[in-house]
Amino acid sequence: MRPVVLVTGANGQLGQSLRFVADKYSQIDFVFCDSKALDITLKVEIASVFNTIKPDFCINTAAYTAVDKAESEPDKATAINVTGAKNLAEACKEFKTKLIHVSTDFVFDGNAKTPYTEEAIPNPQSVYGQTKLDGEEAIQSILQDYFIVRTSWVYSQFGNNFMKTMLRLARERNELAVVDDQIGTPTHAVDLANVLVQIILYTSKNPEINTYGIYNFSNEGACSWFDFAQKIFEVNNIKIDLQPIPSSKYPTPAHRPRYSVLDKSKIKKTFDIEIKTWDETI
Repeated sequence: MRPVVLVTGANGQLGQSLRFVADKYSQIDFVFCDSKALDITLKVEIASVFNTIKPDFCINTAAYTAVDKAESEPDKATAINVTGAKNLAEACKEFKTKLIHVSTDFVFDGNAKTPYTEEAIPNPQSVYGQTKLDGEEAIQSILQDYFIVRTSWVYSQFGNNFMKTMLRLARERNELAVVDDQIGTPTHAVDLANVLVQIILYTSKNPEINTYGIYNFSNEGACSWFDFAQKIFEVNNIKIDLQPIPSSKYPTPAHRPRYSVLDKSKIKKTFDIEIKTWDETI
């Protein structure tokens, strides 16, 4: 029997990346639902979809990710990131569906000096980070069969992201200033999508092995946003006057972690995966 995998938020960046890789996984039946087909804040819609397709796995890529906007829209962020996650967890419990939920480096305060492990104590400094942590905790209070995958700096050819913003700005301007004192790791959404599918394949093949819990995934290495922008322009042969600036010169409504590199040892060892460095994936 091929596992049936429900993907929520299917028109978002990660949802589109999962669509992109789905064809090469013929051993899985994917069902993609965007927010119009499945609003995760509404229990009645979740019940209807789960009743119809009876998924073995649910990958929740639906999220409120507008980090700065969340500061002025906390209720909206909470509805999707907390209530939505809780609703899915409850449905997964009822239907014995294994939940894979995507979370974020923003659950940390950014004060670390070495990569964050899964055991590091969360301390979010923004509405977005707090709602994502609250969503994690809601899932953990309801389910045992869950995977929470924390990631960072996600970009790809799909959706809205830093890479596409830089390419757009380069078409509009001759010079650009980008912060150089926030350190993290870019994550190609297609790499993340493939890893989420690998978790499903491993779990389906080894049902007797309990690998549930929290995992970190990003590409390997570390850089600043300035370094990331520089590499994007280099790969795309774009000549632009790029200047590094401190975060203090680019204030934003939401506080961002100064350091949010994630330790990937656990996910690499558990699922036997190799991870490309961030600069290989652009």
